[in-house]
Amino acid sequence: MKEIRDIIGAFDQAQKLGKQTALATVVHVDGSSYRRPGARMLITEDGQMTGAISGGCLEGDALRKALFVMMEQKSKLVTYDTNDEDDARLEMGLGCNGIIQVLIEPIDISDQNNPIQFLKAIVSKRQQNVLITLFSLQNKKDTQYGTCLLVSADGSISGDVPFLKDILATDAKRALANRNSSFKNYITENNSLTAFIELIHPPVSVVIIGAGNDALPLVKMADVLGWETTVVDGRANYAKKERFASACQVLVSKPENVLEKLMVDDQTVFLLMTHNYNYDLAMLRALLARKVVYIGSLGPGKKLDRMIEELKEEGVTLTNEQLFPLYGPVGLDIGAETAEEIALSILAEIKAVLSLKNGQSLRANTGPIHSRSALPIEQVDIHKG
Repeated sequence: MKEIRDIIGAFDQAQKLGKQTALATVVHVDGSSYRRPGARMLITEDGQMTGAISGGCLEGDALRKALFVMMEQKSKLVTYDTNDEDDARLEMGLGCNGIIQVLIEPIDISDQNNPIQFLKAIVSKRQQNVLITLFSLQNKKDTQYGTCLLVSADGSISGDVPFLKDILATDAKRALANRNSSFKNYITENNSLTAFIELIHPPVSVVIIGAGNDALPLVKMADVLGWETTVVDGRANYAKKERFASACQVLVSKPENVLEKLMVDDQTVFLLMTHNYNYDLAMLRALLARKVVYIGSLGPGKKLDRMIEELKEEGVTLTNEQLFPLYGPVGLDIGAETAEEIALSILAEIKAVLSLKNGQSLRANTGPIHSRSALPIEQVDIHKG
């Protein structure tokens, strides 16, 4: 989500200066690559680039092709075959083995359904969205319809597709329900079009219970990641807006009233770090009554064990499902001592948990960093029904 926000900011700045822009999007990968489908990069007519579609090896060539796209005002699908030995002669230094499909679209500001407007709609509200990008893999000279449809969790649909709109909208709603991205190849009597049906999650929301000094580096580092942060404390002299990054929300609240002031979804995580046992206990009691994906408890494991036992003595029944999201002591074991190092440890653990990873060193991984198996492209024969 940070990349999307950065792209929007760069686009708005380019518009103020009257610069043309194009958007490059990785729409499919087969094999190994630095970036996965959904990676984006905004390119201006004077060569400024925001975001990334690779580790730096494709950007130069994509820039050249983007300038051509801006001149012609016509989208272009580019294939980078990093298995091809010609890459070495082109001095692209790809360093991976895969086939990467990149769609480059000119941004027409007169078109209310241009790709940037879709991205702005995505960041305007905290919800899941499905963005559909339509392109032709079989014949790259065919019209590349590009980013064309946005379906949001609130039921709204934006975009104007010349055909397939109802089918695409149905498949987008299915992606929202299944919570995954997919690829489909729609076969008609006249052509064949591939859709990247991309599920886009809202940014991670970190709710820090405790406004002490150790929360300061957490907020700063989370801001660098593009995560949203909320700091909550019962002490008004600690919970002051001016102590934290400008984007951080700061609340003064009793623990039993905190959740009614927040939007909690499957990208919301909580950190208990008030250094006040009773406040943390009351907050934990409230959180365990909700479905939360991650609750980190600062301090020794014995503290968390004691809180759990106290809740059980109160008659609170705790299931394994409720206890599973609890992490105490919070953070990965990296030898952290300072507040900044502890913040790094905590944020790394949150990222690992949300990504369903175990947080081990990459050199212990015997397989590729990312799966080299491309998501299958489902074939859908439209003219047969």
